Amino acid sequence: METPSLTRQAITATLHCLTGCAIGEVLGMVLGTAFGWGNLATIVLSVALAFLFGYALTLRSVLAAGLALGAAIPVTLAADTASIATMEVVDNAVILAVPGAMEAGLTSAVFWLTLLFSLAVAFVVTVPVNRFLIARGRGHAVVHEHHTHHPAHH
Repeated sequence: METPSLTRQAITATLHCLTGCAIGEVLGMVLGTAFGWGNLATIVLSVALAFLFGYALTLRSVLAAGLALGAAIPVTLAADTASIATMEVVDNAVILAVPGAMEAGLTSAVFWLTLLFSLAVAFVVTVPVNRFLIARGRGHAVVHEHHTHHPAHH
């Protein structure tokens, strides 16, 4: 089986990260906005949920590859922490940089377009981070190492 290019691996890892981050980010923004919370509380909730969903998705795949929970948790943390952190810093910086985006409300196109744009920018910035980590056997390379031992779960 041919090994995918380093850039392709980084893009795949970042898309995986983006999925969990987007779920958590959107849910946090929706909840914080719906509850009328301020920017800080909404961002804290969004970031916490982004980490929760990002880790949960990776943990699920690592457990499916046959690792026990005790071994799967450190693999998950090693695989995703830098990627999620990068994505969240960039994503929230972009949202905060767009005037009125946080205050726009859930029915506003400005809110949703800014959120989509911020996730796209975060994706572009995070791909090189994941590429750097995978090239050094870190990040999602740790997860792929476990998948290669269990090809039936790939």
